[in-house]
Amino acid sequence: KQPVVLFLDDLQWADPASLAVITRLLLAPSSPRFLFVGSCRDDEMSENHPVWNMKETVEQTGVNTRIFELSSIDNNTVNSMISDLLCLFPRRTRRLADIIHLKTRGNPLFLSRLLVSLGENGLLRFSLSRRRWSWDEAKIRSLRTPDDVGKFLARSIENLSPVISDALCTLACFGGSIHLSVIEVLERDVGLRLTNSLESAATDGFLEKVDLGYRFSHDRVQEAAYNTLNSQDRRAEHTRYGFALCIHAMNGCNDSMLFTAVDQINRGDPTVILDHEHSSLVARLNLQAGKKAMGMSDYVS
Repeated sequence: KQPVVLFLDDLQWADPASLAVITRLLLAPSSPRFLFVGSCRDDEMSENHPVWNMKETVEQTGVNTRIFELSSIDNNTVNSMISDLLCLFPRRTRRLADIIHLKTRGNPLFLSRLLVSLGENGLLRFSLSRRRWSWDEAKIRSLRTPDDVGKFLARSIENLSPVISDALCTLACFGGSIHLSVIEVLERDVGLRLTNSLESAATDGFLEKVDLGYRFSHDRVQEAAYNTLNSQDRRAEHTRYGFALCIHAMNGCNDSMLFTAVDQINRGDPTVILDHEHSSLVARLNLQAGKKAMGMSDYVS
């Protein structure tokens, strides 16, 4: 049999049911060539997080487990990166690298976004007279940056034009990615103007273009965009998007649209379903989505 490797990111958000499935796969006697790789932010997980319980369970049955801690980038590596990026000898970029490493503590995402920000603000620029990259060391050293990458990303998003930041907030309501079919509905039925803004956000590095839509370049970018909305605004947006999509979801031709619509409505304003008409619609949609989900499962209940 061919070996199978399963990789899952962001296990700090994993639910017990999903971890139970992984545990069963690891303990199955018929899967000796199954390798599971998971990544997580351990600083966001308590000692009794389900992931640690899963690890302990499989270890007790003889399954080999290993933990690799990925630390931040050290000063020399940061200097090598900047040296390669600017096409300069490492000795020329050493002092700049020291400042960047001090401000970002070697966080790769923080580092890349800070370099982009320096370029946008003219603190890192190409000098035509010297024919190489130059920078204002004193201004970069005195630059006030948040001590958390999430806050830095939030500030970067807020500094974008309102139409681009609004588009990122809209995308963030749908998670890490959005399908082109959803964008088309939001533009046609909700009146949003997303395409050009998402293109600009992709050019700026906040998003990546995929075959049938867009996705955030990093989950921390999605978090930062989503957190710019307060809880009340989030619920209102989820509700608005969900009911706009449900019209297209109820024809039964697009399962993905149905699941997206139900997810948005369920994350929206609960007071909406106090209305009898809306509550009946939400119930029908959830029933339809539940039946679709069970029909797509590979087990018989």
